[in-house]
Amino acid sequence: TATAAVLDPEAEHSTDIVPVGSSEQSSPPSPRLHRDLIAYEVKVNQRDIEDMCICCGSFQVHTRHPLFEGGMCTPCKDKFLECLFLYDEDGYLSHCSICCAGETLLICENPDCTRCYCFECIDSLVGPGTSAKVQAMSNWVCFLCLPFPRSGLLQRRKKWRGWLKAFCDREAESPLEMYKTVPMWKREPIRVLSLFGDIKKELMSLGFLERGSEPGKLKHLDDVTNVVRRDVEAWGPFDLAYGSTPPLGHACSQPPAWYLFQFHRILRYARPRPGSPQPFFWMFMDNLVLTQDDRVVATRFLETDPVTIQDVHGCTVRNAVHVWSNIPAVKSSRHSALDPQEELSLLAQDRQRAKPPTQGPAMLVKNCFLPLREYFKYFSTELTSSL
Repeated sequence: TATAAVLDPEAEHSTDIVPVGSSEQSSPPSPRLHRDLIAYEVKVNQRDIEDMCICCGSFQVHTRHPLFEGGMCTPCKDKFLECLFLYDEDGYLSHCSICCAGETLLICENPDCTRCYCFECIDSLVGPGTSAKVQAMSNWVCFLCLPFPRSGLLQRRKKWRGWLKAFCDREAESPLEMYKTVPMWKREPIRVLSLFGDIKKELMSLGFLERGSEPGKLKHLDDVTNVVRRDVEAWGPFDLAYGSTPPLGHACSQPPAWYLFQFHRILRYARPRPGSPQPFFWMFMDNLVLTQDDRVVATRFLETDPVTIQDVHGCTVRNAVHVWSNIPAVKSSRHSALDPQEELSLLAQDRQRAKPPTQGPAMLVKNCFLPLREYFKYFSTELTSSL
């Protein structure tokens, strides 16, 4: 089968193979003229594909595409950075891995891959009509999973994971360095330190923890007053540190800022040593209980700005949280800030509730953990929505 070929890196192929299949039944869209000219410019006019944006066909190249040979213009670079690690509820990436756009996507059916590709990119870079042919096949092993690097004009970059890290570190407007993604055969179960809020159910529903929590482990602590560096090092090492303030309406024995300062203290103990290539991620979630001054302090201590993740039904904001994190895509524009009036209204609603909401605030950030599939092993491919 096509999937078996992925698992055999020594396999040899004498011709280009496009083992693609998808449950999508839509017809491919008509390609735009300038995308249609990519093959003509490369094959007939002998233009170097690195001098064209493979996302849109523009000749105004700003940088090189990090995954495949070819250039990238500034607007496509910005869109790529914005959408690269965004996931849908089904656990697959939301956008095409080449152009980060596309209306109809083909999903890689290698169980360890979550990437998608649009009809337009496949037809313009692999060959006209290819999307219709591969759509009818039973399995699709995508262009980053196949053991051979070329399909038509689409040439996978050597050491593309290093290219991707360098691209994000250079082009992204973020003070936080990106970790290089991990090949699927090297991914290990995630080790989690969860402070104050317990995210075990959320991580299990995403497949990062198995029932019984082994392999993979989660250490949950409600009180860290007496925890010292020696304790954290003995429990670790950890790959993810999570902390939160108590939900609105919950009684707590400490002021809200105490949870921030304690999280920052324990985070310093849990981090790998400086210069370590080990991917290490963290998230701190505020359930709208920190003051504006507290949030300014949090931004200074955690060295990144927060985003606001909302639970919106129709025109009503039912719940929201502020999040600081180094997990890729958390800072996407998919998350927008509440204006002061909305925030005050939400606070008033929460404080008038007789009991806490049935859905915990951690559910709001559950899908923010999905990009960790690029770094750690997961044990299920079907996401559950019952948790």
